[in-house]
Amino acid sequence: MLDEARRGEPPRMGGVVEVICGPMFSGKTEELIRRLRRAQIARQKVVVLKPFLDDRYADDHIVSHNSQRVPSVRVESSEDVRLLGMNADVVGIDEVQFLDAGIVEVVEELADSGRRVIVAGLDLDYRGIPFEPMPQLLARAEYITKALAICVVCGHPASRSQRVTGEGERIVVGSTDHYEARCRSCFRAPIEEETHAKDANVVAEEMAGIAEGGRRQQDA
Repeated sequence: MLDEARRGEPPRMGGVVEVICGPMFSGKTEELIRRLRRAQIARQKVVVLKPFLDDRYADDHIVSHNSQRVPSVRVESSEDVRLLGMNADVVGIDEVQFLDAGIVEVVEELADSGRRVIVAGLDLDYRGIPFEPMPQLLARAEYITKALAICVVCGHPASRSQRVTGEGERIVVGSTDHYEARCRSCFRAPIEEETHAKDANVVAEEMAGIAEGGRRQQDA
């Protein structure tokens, strides 16, 4: 029911959060650019942002892997996003997973103030683990687009980013020189993760053996 205090007023224009997620080479940035260009055609005031860490292709543009581009501003923190976003109708953020955890609150604040916020980024890291702060943004978004790439091994839809170099850091900026798109079946977790999984299985088997030995003693 319409709030009596607002009866007769025009409808309020609410903000919205849109999340575009998926692995490397799935067209996330391309889709972000498409939406931002449509907003510009509609004569909306658009600000396009990307983390300072993302130095691929160009400093002053977001650029898709198929070379589509749109001018952008590099930011170092979520607070920069807050300050720049308040001056726009539409806020676009590429590679949002490279920003600090405060970006969740900032995106919420911008949307609550009536702005359309469109973010794009990886939902899983190179280990196949959810990439913060994307899970929190996904939970708060009104619209979610899950993009898939093509697995370079088998050709099936790919949902994961396979790192093909040996770095152990979670964040390593790169393109085809560092990553491949892989499906669930063809994806291989890093060796250290596989070792941890094997160790966990060994421990589980040992604990089961200890428990079984204890039961046998009790029965005796």
